[in-house]
Amino acid sequence: MDDILAQLLNIIPAPEAPRQKDWSEVERSLGVAIPADYKELMRVFGGSNWDDYLYVLEPDCPNENYDLVEWAKNRAEDLEDLWEFETKPAELEVEGSRIIPWATTDNGECLYWLAQRGIEAEGWTVMVNEARGDRWEHFPVSCTQFLSSSLDGGIRSNILSSLYPLATHEFRQLGAVQGSGSAV
Repeated sequence: MDDILAQLLNIIPAPEAPRQKDWSEVERSLGVAIPADYKELMRVFGGSNWDDYLYVLEPDCPNENYDLVEWAKNRAEDLEDLWEFETKPAELEVEGSRIIPWATTDNGECLYWLAQRGIEAEGWTVMVNEARGDRWEHFPVSCTQFLSSSLDGGIRSNILSSLYPLATHEFRQLGAVQGSGSAV
């Protein structure tokens, strides 16, 4: 088990039932390989809510509101329209660069992988975009490192809520939405 996942397991114990995925189908849908640390995060924790704020997206998530593939498709379309009015972050001006969402927040901020041509998925870093604005932050770490370090205070974002992380961590796996209510 990788050191970063072990750090997360020190913060939050693993849920009982690990989740298995057909990664080849997910990667085909996205058109790219997915980082191994994210695959392991999904196997252990699945789509999840951390400290009642950060939602980690999951392919084929039981809660369809947090499906990674749908988010990637929808955000790509939204951002292409947005670039007509706002300046792209400098990291995305590099030929062949793209961003792929892997998490969101209850306020609407979005966390992305920065995928650049010539850089394997294991080298992808994290970009954070504010909910209703053009501010971006870049963190030169993997998504799992970002999650772990943001929970233990090693990384602080100026975009994410100042109330995150909580002093006593909370964790929930994302379940299916029941009826007209909205189960997490």
